[in-house]
Amino acid sequence: MSRVHDMGGQQGFGPVPVVVGGEPPFHADWEARVFALSRALLGAGAFNVDEFRDAIESLPPETYLASSYYERWLMAMENLLEAKGLA
Repeated sequence: MSRVHDMGGQQGFGPVPVVVGGEPPFHADWEARVFALSRALLGAGAFNVDEFRDAIESLPPETYLASSYYERWLMAMENLLEAKGLA
């Protein structure tokens, strides 16, 4: 089943921005915190990588396309924690 993230072969999304070197790993401090939180929750066994990826890919298309990379991560973690009764 194709989901919103499956964009291979599709057209109409405009050019893909390419940054060569020099780009910081995080554009804002909160992005680094979201990354660290994901690593901590994965390490603690709150969810696994497959569940995390599925949670990202299961975001509604309008939300997925309107969100940044780490916004998707944060929403996925929130959804997983709530679904598992850990929130």
